Amino acid sequence: MSYSVNVQLKAWAGLARLPFHSVSIMPFILGIVLAWAQGYQVNWPVAVLSGVVVLLIMLVTYFSGEYFDFEVDSINKDYNKFSGGSRVLQTGAINRKSVIIATYVALAVAAVLGLSIYFIFKTGPFTIPLGIFGAFCGYFYSSKPFQWSYRGIGEVIIGVCYGWLTVNTGYYLQTGRFDLTASLISIPIAISIFLVILINEFPDYAADKEMGKKNLVVRFGKERMGILAFWLLIACYLSFFLSYFSGVPLLWLAIFSLIPIDFIIVNAVAIARKRYNDKIALEAICARMILINMLITISLIATFVVNKWITG
Repeated sequence: MSYSVNVQLKAWAGLARLPFHSVSIMPFILGIVLAWAQGYQVNWPVAVLSGVVVLLIMLVTYFSGEYFDFEVDSINKDYNKFSGGSRVLQTGAINRKSVIIATYVALAVAAVLGLSIYFIFKTGPFTIPLGIFGAFCGYFYSSKPFQWSYRGIGEVIIGVCYGWLTVNTGYYLQTGRFDLTASLISIPIAISIFLVILINEFPDYAADKEMGKKNLVVRFGKERMGILAFWLLIACYLSFFLSYFSGVPLLWLAIFSLIPIDFIIVNAVAIARKRYNDKIALEAICARMILINMLITISLIATFVVNKWITG
């Protein structure tokens, strides 16, 4: 069966899962904003090019995940809008082999841009190691032989990569150094994206278990992971204030921490009541968890921007 160009383009856009790129690019921007708030002049060519590299590594992660998770996604009958892959390959609109080729093309372009950033802009000795670490973790999240998502450690790796790595890379490429504040503000982001991945495993439980995908929910069950998710939501909010210990004003932290608090409370209550056993309620929990992650990052960006404007 042949498909029109429009159908093909829409299929590739769906496969790329473009709306979900915000969970990586926004923490990266936060790192740049922190550098600016500390008095560094933003190097816009580096910011733009390195941002493209982040997006390419996201494509590597999503494309390879679609390719290597094809079988488990195909038998999944309980998926929702936020789990079970994009479902594009299941429609046959894109040849599966084309997806793995696109993965390697994106990886190659990311490598070329990363090397260009390092050699042309002299961004520091950790530029290439940071990029390699992100690409390695992203590609092998679903790809053999490591398949982090099949071993119960993928959730932690995602937390590190979408939390610590993105924030600190954005900061490092602008300043040439690491900073305690960057690491502290990455903690609530890391916890929230860990929760996004964890709760997205709930609807996929039956298919993952059948295919031997031993993620945390399969290993420990929904009830135990529900308890973990509840307490991590609380920890996520409290960790928002950790950057106070590196000099971030408590007033602005307290004010802007109110932005995600409603969604945190609603999800905590829903999880405590085991609403994850209801398919419709679970999809709403998944949606709010992504929103919590995004709002936390936005809140931190607002904290530094407002403080910079007021203090000069």
